[in-house]
Amino acid sequence: MTQARSPRATRPHLQAATEEPAWVRRLLIGGAVLVLAALLIVPLVSVFHEALKKGFDTYLRSLSDPDALAAIRLTLTVAVISVPANVVFGLAASWAIARFDFRGKSFLITLIDLPFSVSPVISGLIYVLLFGAQGWFGPWLAAHDIKLLFAVPGLVLATTFVTFPFVARELIPLMQAQGTEEEEAAIMLGASGWQTFWHVTLPNIRWGLLYGVILCNARAMGEFGAVSVVSGHIRGLTNTLPLHVEILYNEYNFVAAFAAASILAMLGLVTLVAKTLIEWRVKGEQRSDEAPIEQPLVLSTAAQ
Repeated sequence: MTQARSPRATRPHLQAATEEPAWVRRLLIGGAVLVLAALLIVPLVSVFHEALKKGFDTYLRSLSDPDALAAIRLTLTVAVISVPANVVFGLAASWAIARFDFRGKSFLITLIDLPFSVSPVISGLIYVLLFGAQGWFGPWLAAHDIKLLFAVPGLVLATTFVTFPFVARELIPLMQAQGTEEEEAAIMLGASGWQTFWHVTLPNIRWGLLYGVILCNARAMGEFGAVSVVSGHIRGLTNTLPLHVEILYNEYNFVAAFAAASILAMLGLVTLVAKTLIEWRVKGEQRSDEAPIEQPLVLSTAAQ
């Protein structure tokens, strides 16, 4: 009579069958490290090396140049306007897509993904076609003394367009996976729509929202293609930090160019650290949710 094996007894055999030999793992890990070192770490170190090659005082003088300060201020201004706009859009779009069924839902999702498939340069050219002097709305804007291109509004429009998928794309699958049970329970307990959103929906999506905001902000501050088309490259007025780096490099002012580029590199490092911390926090919360819970959750807070 054959005795059936328990799942616990067969687990070592399955684990041995699915594990790769040690030399294969070391080879794959070593190859990944070499590729990262060649494509990421070495260029990143080179940026800071070139920026500090003539000393820290020269580095500070390059960053304190009026044009550099104007580029930094403009970059921050564009990000401060475009990122909150994308947060509002991302929350509204993800709520509508995850909570409702309506005609054109698939088309809306396709439109959200459009900036991922369209070149940023093409995005900038679209705004030139719409709002340029010879564009569709150009004569009307000129007649009413409204300037969009070669000004801050054009930079904000172009940046908002290329960055608006980031928040929505982080929240849509998250809200679809969570379902509506907790929100329905809060409404049954007497909570209003705003109370349900603030006490139930937002806490459940807070890490995904923060993750999307970080990625959106990094892309907004580092965007080059779209803003290059609509900016006009007016030094001190419409040059963001990436455009300022390009101008300095074309003028063979390498130290100043790499000094400005180091700001963008530090932004990338901060983004990477923040992204890693959020992922660790999410994994920690997932492990705590999988632990046995002695008492059920109480949603009375949402009804207050």
